[in-house]
Amino acid sequence: MSLRRRTVEVLLAAGLLGAALAPPASAAGHGPERPVPLRVATYNIHAGAGMDNVFDLDRQVAELRSLHADVIGLQEVDVHWDARSEWRDLAGELGRRLGMRVSFAPIYSLDPAAPGAPRREFGVAVLSRYRIVSAENHDITRLSTQDPDPLPAPAPGFGEVVLRVKGLPVHVYATHLDYRGDPTVRTAQVADTRRIMAEDQEQERRPVRQILLGDFNAAPSAPELAPLWEELTDIEPGAPTFPAQDPVQRIDYVAVSKDTVRVRDAAVAETLASDHRPLVTDLLLRR
Repeated sequence: MSLRRRTVEVLLAAGLLGAALAPPASAAGHGPERPVPLRVATYNIHAGAGMDNVFDLDRQVAELRSLHADVIGLQEVDVHWDARSEWRDLAGELGRRLGMRVSFAPIYSLDPAAPGAPRREFGVAVLSRYRIVSAENHDITRLSTQDPDPLPAPAPGFGEVVLRVKGLPVHVYATHLDYRGDPTVRTAQVADTRRIMAEDQEQERRPVRQILLGDFNAAPSAPELAPLWEELTDIEPGAPTFPAQDPVQRIDYVAVSKDTVRVRDAAVAETLASDHRPLVTDLLLRR
């Protein structure tokens, strides 16, 4: 079983959101038997830097706010990591500024740079307008970028939250797969991902609404991703996501469980606030 890790939660009253945001997809009314709308997005934030490699969190806050998403998966999130992101807690700050709850799942958690300082952490996060019922940081196979001579081994950084959306439980996963050209580690990570998601299905003993958000570092047709599409539907926005300037490939994904979540629409936002473009999708949760 995976180890439960530290979860950062930032809670703001719904009234603080005000009229500044356009109504998200979840604001639509629904009858007892109608599916529940949910707008989700995924975004690799490049540790707060844009395509120009300049750290500018204000720019990314504006972009994230413009998506009007109910749930957002983030990759390359620094929490007191180093000077490139001004030693700031990007997960917590984004949650506060967007009025969303936050669950942060570190891939790396290192000793502080100075005595008494916070730990240096880097990983993935989920932002949510809905209550986070539980959160877990699962281990999957990784090849560390912090060890001088790494070997593939289980390591944290596959974040999972269970949300309560209009009374419905929804499992949301945030991930960042290996970037190397050799697909060996990604192949193992896909196997780990499927196992963890299958275990959630078995424990619930009923169909589970599952949403996988992340940077997979591979094209949709990549052989190592093929097993994912046996249980999940790949949301195909019809546009590439990387690099943000003149993108040529899609490596960022929203994938959903086939029997419990339907897709209404998907789009890639045009922005240079990161070196990736965000992918936003309108979903329908089956009751």
